[in-house]
Amino acid sequence: MTGKMRVLISDPVAEEGINILQEGGLEVVVNTELNEDALCKEIKDYDALVVRSGTQVTRRVIQSGTRLKIIGRAGVGVDNVDIPTATNRGIVVVNSPAGNTFAAAELTLAHLLALARHLPQANASLKTGKWDRKKYTGIEVRKKVLGVVGLGKIGRTVALSAQGLAMKVIGYDPYITKQQGEALGIKLVELDEIYKTSDFITFHLPLNSQTKNMVSTNELNLMSKKTYLINVARGGIIDEKALYEAIKAGKIAGAAIDVFEKEPCTDSPLLELDQVIVTPHLGASTIEAQINVAIDVAEDIVRFLGGKPAAHAVNLPAIAPEVFANIAPYLGTAEALGSMFAQLYPKETSEIEIIYSGRLSQFDTAMLSTSLVKGLLSFSCEQPVTLVNAMMEAKARGIKIKEVKEVPNGSRDMISLYGKGLSEHILGATYVKELGPRLLNLDGFRVDIELGGNMLVVPHKDQPGIIGRVGMLLGEQNVNIGAMDVGRKGQGQEAVMLLAIDQPLSQTGIKTLAQIEGINNVIDVIL
Repeated sequence: MTGKMRVLISDPVAEEGINILQEGGLEVVVNTELNEDALCKEIKDYDALVVRSGTQVTRRVIQSGTRLKIIGRAGVGVDNVDIPTATNRGIVVVNSPAGNTFAAAELTLAHLLALARHLPQANASLKTGKWDRKKYTGIEVRKKVLGVVGLGKIGRTVALSAQGLAMKVIGYDPYITKQQGEALGIKLVELDEIYKTSDFITFHLPLNSQTKNMVSTNELNLMSKKTYLINVARGGIIDEKALYEAIKAGKIAGAAIDVFEKEPCTDSPLLELDQVIVTPHLGASTIEAQINVAIDVAEDIVRFLGGKPAAHAVNLPAIAPEVFANIAPYLGTAEALGSMFAQLYPKETSEIEIIYSGRLSQFDTAMLSTSLVKGLLSFSCEQPVTLVNAMMEAKARGIKIKEVKEVPNGSRDMISLYGKGLSEHILGATYVKELGPRLLNLDGFRVDIELGGNMLVVPHKDQPGIIGRVGMLLGEQNVNIGAMDVGRKGQGQEAVMLLAIDQPLSQTGIKTLAQIEGINNVIDVIL
């Protein structure tokens, strides 16, 4: 074994990235034939691991990497890397957050034009010896309405390119201000208007509990028979079964799908429909994108193994050990607080104050604020939001952030998030060693409940019988209540019920719960 630090590359990556690693003085070994058992055996002799989407970097793999210091994902998503295990073992995970922006945007436009002109169908027909011009008469995209759902880097690039095709672009993104939309030439509207008025709709969102199957039967029924859908973002955003039924019934014109809920996918009913164009997850599959992501990751690995901070770390950035020891327990609390705020008040984030009370006010809380913003934005950005890019994403979306340190004076250690937008809201939480993160304040209601897992937030009028009916309904739905707390501002006044439940309540159950007399709303929160 040489004295050089060693890098194992277990998925095919561009030669340009390999050259950078070698020029950085690292020994590089490429072995793309390793299953999990073989990788666990091999990884013990390496300081760095480079993967794409093929290699699953599991807990077992990471624990076997006794020398491992950094994992590089040559791409955007890091779903195939066990980040909590890597973080706990002090291993930095890096990716390439913008390397495939243009590749994904261009594939979206290619799908859009292919749908408009029936190009794959006409190509296949002609190759069977048919000359059928009338059957494949298409439409012009000029002056058509394109609805862009999610206005991160890729969504914005698609929107600007579509304007070059003389399309009218409307968009939905709760974290983009009206002024920012206008500057981009995009009219911001609600989702229902996107569905009702767009000729083409393209999605650029992450897959999470809020976006999974966000387009299903009800949403498809809002669309016209001339509407086309495009998804090159994440499989699972569109309910594939509902999409199949809608197209087969002629409720919408068709779709272009690059990503599927389960991949590889070769047996979906969507493949049977002539109105559907499909590709095998090609969003980042361009020569340029593969070069870009390989270069980004290679440069970060050389930088990090050379003793410098990584530019695109997706887990913890460097922090003084003495500071980290004091704030580390609150990192999860801050992120959960931001995530809960985003789910409760998706439009209330044009300006936020992050208030630190008690001992927390004595420390450098920049990482806590970043963790909170990460949680706040992770439900809307199609690119992964990390501790490295969270503040940049917030700035790009026009969100003003202010830190406030309250003088201790015996006050409880707390993080409070005060959001200003169309209205004002506040959440406050702490961390208890024996219990973990605890929510203590919800819009002025004093509560005390675990901040995590599956939660139901139920604003209601304080009156007899409501709690019992809620419990009975959840029992009928076979949903177990782990904990419950109720905050109220006075007898017979407004109140809020918080329930920690062992599994999510179905949408049907939520609607039934909301129909109970005295209940104002029911919001499911997943942390």
